[in-house]
This record gives sequence, structure tokens and C-alpha cells, in this order.
Amino acid sequence: MSLPEGLGAWAELPFFQDGSLAAIEAKIAEDSRTILPPDHQRYAALELTQPDATRVVILGQDPYPTEGHAHGLAFSAEPHVQPLPRSLYNIYRELRDDIGTAPDTADLRPWAKQGVLLLNTVLSVPEGEANGHKTFGWQALTHQVVTKASEQPTAFVLWGRQAQALEKYITAGDHLILKTAHPSPLSANRGFFGSRPFSKVNDWLTSRGETPIIWA
Repeated sequence: MSLPEGLGAWAELPFFQDGSLAAIEAKIAEDSRTILPPDHQRYAALELTQPDATRVVILGQDPYPTEGHAHGLAFSAEPHVQPLPRSLYNIYRELRDDIGTAPDTADLRPWAKQGVLLLNTVLSVPEGEANGHKTFGWQALTHQVVTKASEQPTAFVLWGRQAQALEKYITAGDHLILKTAHPSPLSANRGFFGSRPFSKVNDWLTSRGETPIIWA
């Protein structure tokens, strides 16, 4: 099978070479439901943030299972989506408390273009069934991406236990690793609110002589 277009240097990962992708695509083909996000957006996070440009990694779970919402970036949704997805609403609440402002829409592609890799652990979902493809094998890709990203100093933002379980794939280096509760309404009050991850990331970047992220 041919590789998705636009992967750039990510295409060198074993996942895209050893048959892992073909096995997942076969499982997706057998699922007669609407699969989200659309095929052409499935790898948007990797396409928009190449390995050498990755400065921050924020890990999500799987795409939003509502048609028209997911577009391939963790926590992000199409600009027209209102009300905001609940976790993103809480992310923006913390962002306002942290730096005083937040984006006007649900679209986080401006973050990705500044080197913030917004990667879901699972890259596909059947409409209406969150975690519906969690057993398909996507995690192998996430593990490899995290390891690749950690070849250079990177800020890893690990919200919740599922993301924190991937810390073991971060190779040793001069990284910033932030771990708190997930921004979901079920857990945000257990340590996500008040954690100030956005200013901490920018303080770390600035200390390294790098340009801070424009979060809004």
C-alpha cells in the first residue's frame, strides 16, 4: 500500500514500513460505519508538525466521534464547532487563567504550525463510539512518535493517566515533562485547573533562547 501523503520525515518510522499501517487500514476497511476524521485528515498532526519542528508534544486519546468535529489534531476541532468540546472548553479556561487569553475558535492548527504536536493515541474512531478503534494497534505509532520527538529537547504535556503511561517512551534528554490530571470534566478539578502548563512551557522555551508559543 502507498503511504499517506505529507508525512515527510515521519514516514521513516517503522510503523509506516513494517506492515502495521496496512493491518490497521484493513480493520478500518471492514468497519462499515462512518470513520472519523476523514481519510485525508487522519495524519494532519504529523503533516503540520514535522519532527525537526516539534517543540511541544500534547497527547490526546482519540478523535472526537461527532462528524464535522475532528480534523486530525488532538483536542482541536473545526472552527465552526460550537459549543466547544468539553475538554477543550476546560483547556481554554485554564489558558485564560494562565495567560489571560484563549483562541476564538476550537481550531488549534495555529499551535501546530508553531511546533506543538497535537497527537491522539488512536487516530481513527467510528462515528458515535468513543474509543471504538482503541484495539486496532494505533498505539505503536504513538510510541514511535514520542521516541522520535524526544531525540531533541522537547516539552511533553501529559494530561491524564493514558498520556502519562507514554512517558516511558521518552528517551533521556533535556526535556520538560508536565504531568497533571486530564482536562475532561470528570477530572479537571483534580489538578488540571491551576497547573499553568502554557506559561510553564513558554518559560522553558524562553530559557532555552527559543521563541515562545503564541497560544492565542
